[in-house]
Order: sequence, then structure tokens, then C-alpha cells
Amino acid sequence: MEKKIYPELTMDFVRVTEASALMSSLYLGCGNLEMIKHSSIDAMRGMFDYIDFKGNIVMSKYDKENSKMLYVDEKVGTWQDSTSEMDLAVDAIDGVKLAAFGLPNAISCVAATVSGGIKVLPTFYSFKLAVGRELKGKLDLRKPMKENIKIACEVLGIAPTELTFVILNRQRHEEIIEEIKEAGSRIKLISDGDITAAIATAIPDSGVDIYVGIGGTLEGVLSAAALKTLGGEIQMKLWTRDRIEEQSIKEEGWDVEKIFYIDEIVGGEDVIFSATGITDGDLLKGVKFVKGFAYTHTLTMRSKSATIRKIESMHNLKNKTIRLKSLEEDKRLIDLRNEYIN
Repeated sequence: MEKKIYPELTMDFVRVTEASALMSSLYLGCGNLEMIKHSSIDAMRGMFDYIDFKGNIVMSKYDKENSKMLYVDEKVGTWQDSTSEMDLAVDAIDGVKLAAFGLPNAISCVAATVSGGIKVLPTFYSFKLAVGRELKGKLDLRKPMKENIKIACEVLGIAPTELTFVILNRQRHEEIIEEIKEAGSRIKLISDGDITAAIATAIPDSGVDIYVGIGGTLEGVLSAAALKTLGGEIQMKLWTRDRIEEQSIKEEGWDVEKIFYIDEIVGGEDVIFSATGITDGDLLKGVKFVKGFAYTHTLTMRSKSATIRKIESMHNLKNKTIRLKSLEEDKRLIDLRNEYIN
């Protein structure tokens, strides 16, 4: 039987991503990728200590050998006997370069579901296709883009010139981009931050219809958690960087041609997703500091209730504290900000 996730944990995860975004924002535009990455990880990991649950990090960018925090298999939360056990996918900062150079669409995000509910895929990258509610179940990642464009236009009742794709601006996408251009559809190229790009396909009036391309597997899992509540869809296929990696995962029993669908990627009837903007973007506003206050903008969802919230919070810098795992203590945000300024 599926273990229950307590409803109040939704707001706990909001506090986690808010803290990570706030801490990251202190170094916004500094150009120091390591500093901004470490600060966001430190805050996210520290805030997990306050949550009454048994948290297992199963998807992350980090492993124990290379990171002291937010690594795969790390246990977070209080781990009290009476609490629920949950699997977590975490990305303290999606778009490190974006935040470090003050560019749009950097976010901090977390997804949680029942123990065993997240499909732990073996490759760093996956080939992904994400769509909103209207196109769910209609397209196929294995088909040429021209065929998918034809189907999408028929379903949506629009011409190819009205269909908009969002794609990471990478050399590996040249053939896909050329196919889309030949069909006459529009393309929005992004430098980083494909979680917000995938989610945007399920947001009305976002101006984006389809996300496609090769990007991070972790980002695909986090996108799936949000799209599950939004009624959208993501399809993912393992993408190996070289023949050695391909041979390795085949030996482990993985099928590189298999398509993973949203309910297999993130299972369980109760999936929680939270994302807070670090810099302004298409989906969320970034952190702002104005006259002694910090303002954050968070998107949070819970699949069981199909509840989607956009939360705008105002944090008094004199009172707002963030727990930093590296120090094992709470620090006032105003003190942290003054330390950086001075």
C-alpha cells in the first residue's frame, strides 16, 4: 500500500526552495559558478533538517564522493518513527550559469513522492519531449518532427507557422532545428534552464507548445513531477554520451530505445513539486531586495488534490533566517547579505 504524504509538507518544500533561491540571489551576477552553486545547496540541505519526514535523495546532480550535501542516497529530514518515507529529486539551482551571470530562468526546485516512486534512470542526459494537456498522448518521441508537427497542428487546429517549439541551443540539436524550420514552425532557443521550458508547454498563454531535445535526466524527472499535476506529458529516452556509456548501461540491462512515460518516471498518486525563481523568467519572477525586504515567487503543486499555487512571499530581512548545513545553524538573511557586501 502506498504510504501517505502529509498535506502540510507542501509548504515545507516551498520553504526549502525559497531558502535556496534567497541564498543564491545574494551572489546573483557575481560570475562565480562555484560560490553560487554551493550557497544554494547549503541552504536547501539545511532547510531539509526541519521537515518531519524520512527523505531519500534518489535523483541529484551530485554523488557522495564529489559533494558533502544533496548527494544521491543522502538521508534528509528528521526521520522520526511516525513520519512518512519519501523519495526526492532535487536541483538546488537549475541554471547555475544563468544565476551567476544574472540571466533569466534560473530556479531552485524539489520533487517528492512515495518511496520507490521516482524512476532512477542511469544516464546524465535523456532525449525528451514535453507537451501540455491538449497534446498529451498524441505525439511520439520516436517519430520525425515533421510527423509530430502535422499531428500537433491537426489536434490544436493551427497552421505549422503558429506552432512554437522551445529547444536548448546546443550543436547536438542542429538536425531537429532544421526539421522544425523546414516544416515552418517557430523555435525559441534557450541557453539553459530546460525545467521551466518543459513546464511552460502546459501553462496556458506561455507561448510555447512543445519542448524537445537532449537535456539533463534529472531535469526531466523534475519536469515530470510538475507536468503530472498540470495534466501535461513528458516522454524520455536514455541518451548516452559515447559508446562506452552505452555499452555500460546495456550490460546493466537498460534498453536505450525504450520510451519512459510520465507515470513511470514519477509514480504515486501524491506527487509534490516546488520551484522558486532565482532570476526573472517565463514561469517565475526572480528574487528582489527592496527596502529591507526580500520578495520571492514560487510555483508549487500537489498531484493528489490537483492543486497549483503561485505564492508571492515577502521576507523581512531582520527576521528571516536560513539554516546552513555547513554551519549547522540558522543565519539571518540580512547578516549573510551584509557579509557578502562587505
